[in-house]
Amino acid sequence: MLSRRSVLLGSAAAAAPTLLIRRAAAQSARTLRMAYLFAMESQLGAGVTAMAAEVAKRTNGRIKIQHFPDASLGGDVEMLKGVQLGSIDLAFVTGAGLPSILPETDVVHIPFLFANADHAHKAFDGPPGQAMLKRIAGKDLVPLAWGENGLRHMTNSRHPIATPDDLKGLKMRLPQSEVMVLGFQALGAQAGMLPFPQLYEALQKGQFDGEENPIATIRAAKLEKVQKFLTLSGHVYDPAIIVMSPDAYDELSAEDKAIFAEAAKIGAQASRDFAAQADKSGMTALQQSGMQVLAQVDRSRFVAAVASAMPEFEKRFGKETIASFSSVG
Repeated sequence: MLSRRSVLLGSAAAAAPTLLIRRAAAQSARTLRMAYLFAMESQLGAGVTAMAAEVAKRTNGRIKIQHFPDASLGGDVEMLKGVQLGSIDLAFVTGAGLPSILPETDVVHIPFLFANADHAHKAFDGPPGQAMLKRIAGKDLVPLAWGENGLRHMTNSRHPIATPDDLKGLKMRLPQSEVMVLGFQALGAQAGMLPFPQLYEALQKGQFDGEENPIATIRAAKLEKVQKFLTLSGHVYDPAIIVMSPDAYDELSAEDKAIFAEAAKIGAQASRDFAAQADKSGMTALQQSGMQVLAQVDRSRFVAAVASAMPEFEKRFGKETIASFSSVG
């Protein structure tokens, strides 16, 4: 006759495989932190939402992505450092932050380099953009896909901007891009850099007269409350990029790495779709909120004004590099 101790030991031995399986499943389940600059209802938020849904679906919920929007883990520069150090698993950062880790990426911020968003997409999806991804990969980052911040447009609180002359004397806030500062100085503005999380308060206090951002960003940040005039200049196309910490990436299986690569492409496209829709519908919404919108400008006059800065741009990046982006398509 079996003793109570024997029965208990036998039951524990039988249950051991099940417990090990449950423990292994619990250990393999992961939640990764993904940071970005804007609200969830933004082009970046749309990209992270789409990517997170795809990862959860393809891993049957084994891997989840947690949103950290609204610069809650810092601005673009801080997020990139966090991803490099491994304190942040993933980030969807705007192109304006990339020069902090790779100065040559600032070439894409030359004003009027791209005719429109389609032109820019061909460049980033083609050889110049893919070559840039490889250089970013050498900076302790795993670049997964090019997404979109969007075409940048000018706003200000003083008067409509129809020609370069209208920029003269205006204090314009710009992101952390030396190239954009040089471009706006060539246009006659008093240009200064400021991280995005500080922008709304700076405009509210009158530290700057104006700024420039994609329509989706202007709406997500509610800049219409502190800016009166919008000019659809489309002067710079700003990409966004999904990057992953090498530490987090190396912990993935080969299968999961493939899942993340595909999910990132889906998220990147979602950001492009959101930005495109925002450009279509956002202008009307901003008008209804009280902004005065100038829908068309004489692009040639702005291009001519920026030409004075081209020798400096060519010195920094080389004519061939500039042409590799501008002449695509």
